Amino acid sequence: MIACGILQEEIDRLLELGEIDAEVHYLSKGLHTDYSRLQKALNGALIKRFPRSPGGIVVVYGDVCLGFNGEMQALVEKHGVVKVDGLNCIDCLLGGRGRLLEIDPEHKMLFLNPAFIGFMGRIWDRPGQEIRDMFNMLDGIILLDALGDLDAYRDQIDAISQKTALPILERKNIGLNGLKAVIQDALERRSPCRIS
Repeated sequence: MIACGILQEEIDRLLELGEIDAEVHYLSKGLHTDYSRLQKALNGALIKRFPRSPGGIVVVYGDVCLGFNGEMQALVEKHGVVKVDGLNCIDCLLGGRGRLLEIDPEHKMLFLNPAFIGFMGRIWDRPGQEIRDMFNMLDGIILLDALGDLDAYRDQIDAISQKTALPILERKNIGLNGLKAVIQDALERRSPCRIS
C-alpha cells in the first residue's frame, strides 16, 4: 500500500493487531498542502514500487486529495492500481463510501484527530483574526478518536477551539473498524489478496 502519513498511526495499529497484512509505504502528511507536490510524490512512488508488487498496489488516499476534478482517479487509472473508496482521510476513518457526507453534507465541520491536530500547528503563527477568518464559514469541531488517545490532546484541542472561535460540538469514538473496512475492501479488489 501507498498511504497518506495522516493515517500512519491507525494503519500501523491495524498491522500490529494483524487486522490487515500489507507492506506500507507512507508519504509525508505535509504534501497535503500542495496538490502538485503530492501528485509528483504519489506518481513517483507508484512508478518505483509497482514492479515489486505484481499483485498490485492499494492507494490509501481520498478521491479529492489531488483536487476536485477527478485528478486522483486519473492517476489511479494511469497506473492500473486500486484505491480505497473514500473521499479523503476523514472519510476513510469513518469507513469510506462517502460516510463523511452523511455527517457533514454541507461541509460545515472541522474534523480533528491526533494527526490533524499536529498538522494544523502550521497555521498558528498567523495573526488571530486571520486564523478566525480562515474558519469563519464553519459551524464547529467534531473530534474523532480512532485509537483511544484523544484525551492526551486536550490542551491542543482547546487551543484550536479558541484560535478558530469554533465550539467543540461532538466527540466520536470511532475505533479502527471504519478504516479497516475501507482498506480490506481495496485489498480484496486487487490480486492476490492477503488479509486476515
